[in-house]
Amino acid sequence: MQVTAFEGIVENGQIRLKTKVNLPEKMTVYVVIPGFEEAKKVVHVYSPRLVHPEQAADFKKKVVEESPHAGI
Repeated sequence: MQVTAFEGIVENGQIRLKTKVNLPEKMTVYVVIPGFEEAKKVVHVYSPRLVHPEQAADFKKKVVEESPHAGI
């Protein structure tokens, strides 16, 4: 496999080569980025799930409205 290297920069999220070169559509290319530090990993927090879905009734909430004079 023959390898040719071109220098480029990223502009608006796209790679622009500094040298004018015509690459065929769908050509396989490899991008090597010197001095790039890996971005911080994103942590995903998922909603808890019941092990036994039949217990969902135990977690039902009841909304109770207080009367305006309840604290008197």
